[in-house]
Amino acid sequence: MAEAFFNHLSKKEKAISAGTAPDKKIHPQTTQIMSEVGIDVSQQKPKLLTESMMKKAYKIIVMDSDILKDIPPKYLQKTESWRIGKLLGKPIEHARKIRNSIKRKVYRIVNAPHLQF
Repeated sequence: MAEAFFNHLSKKEKAISAGTAPDKKIHPQTTQIMSEVGIDVSQQKPKLLTESMMKKAYKIIVMDSDILKDIPPKYLQKTESWRIGKLLGKPIEHARKIRNSIKRKVYRIVNAPHLQF
């Protein structure tokens, strides 16, 4: 969701979403709640986080603090941790609240005056 919101809002930069243990496909609930706000993620594929991605990144957003242990120390200064919560197995209303929280956080990053994208 963060990747989709960032790429939808940003005019100059691109976000790439990746994980240390990515699913095989985007969860149908995620596809549904993103389509509700006019963003199609149905063709997206989960990606494995690589050191090359971290090296090129201006900022690394971590949605699950357990993943911080997998981030090499040299990239921790680029890292920001968001406490988002789990989506799987939760009611759709909960997923929508998480979606809206992610959208607000991404909007702040895209529109931060100190960032020179």
